[in-house]
Amino acid sequence: MTGVQDPPGSPTPAGSPIPPAPPGTPGAHNPYVAAAGSAARLTELTGISRYDAAVVLGSGWAPAADALARSLRAEVTEIPVADLGGFAPPSVPGHAGTVQALTAGGLRLLVFLGRTHLYEGHPISASVHNVRTAVAAGCRIIALTNAAGGIRDTYRVGEPVIVRDHLNLTGRSPLYGPPPPEPYPSRFVDLTSLYSPRLRRLAREADPELTEGVYAALPGPHYETPAEITMLRTLGADLIGMSTVMEAIAARHLGAEVMALSLVTNLAAGMTGEPLSHGEVIAAGRASAGRMGTLLGAILPPALEFS
Repeated sequence: MTGVQDPPGSPTPAGSPIPPAPPGTPGAHNPYVAAAGSAARLTELTGISRYDAAVVLGSGWAPAADALARSLRAEVTEIPVADLGGFAPPSVPGHAGTVQALTAGGLRLLVFLGRTHLYEGHPISASVHNVRTAVAAGCRIIALTNAAGGIRDTYRVGEPVIVRDHLNLTGRSPLYGPPPPEPYPSRFVDLTSLYSPRLRRLAREADPELTEGVYAALPGPHYETPAEITMLRTLGADLIGMSTVMEAIAARHLGAEVMALSLVTNLAAGMTGEPLSHGEVIAAGRASAGRMGTLLGAILPPALEFS
């Protein structure tokens, strides 16, 4: 198995397991210790000591997991995240609260079916426990997906878009609070190339029709007003959603290479004259999720230098 080069500016070597915090650090108040504990439990339950990459699936994306496994001809083990400890129980329709371990030859992937959102009322650390667990389990690539509202006039429902950059309008950061203890990286992480140019290039090679866009994250859970969409368009946003950016920041902080794919599941408020609903988002996600899973299956092996 050959390894990838560390992405430029990595705070830590990509793929290096994050070591445990110093003795005496209370795990109950240390999200890094909690993630290391969940990773250890994952190894215990699956018998796999180290993973290469992790995928986080958005609303209604369960068919993407099936398509990804088929495209890789992978063996699949599925575990409720509650069995790993540290994960908040799922409370949003379309988010299953399970993680799959996929093995295909020498390739080992984690696939999280669902996530925890800021609007569910948990501490910010709960929203990024998935990616911190993945990095603690050895993952050097984190692939995030989401269901997004399309702001750009040319977008159509069911269209996948590569996230080039984001606007974090949540007023939150997963690095807020006490500084990470030694030996974790500084909280002052550079986000200049947060969404890996290398992985974006591989995505375009896998599907030349893919376009790129800027994802704006708001806290939710309510949808935006037409006036807010006009503001976001003026700010340079192409997509709007309620997830992804916390996970992206947390993963990059720990040295992982990050990519994100948005699936346009609805056009943003005021663009069609029709009301918005979460049911519409889930239905559109399910309808196009198979394509997204196949796309991820085409991107990840070359990204990890498997063939």
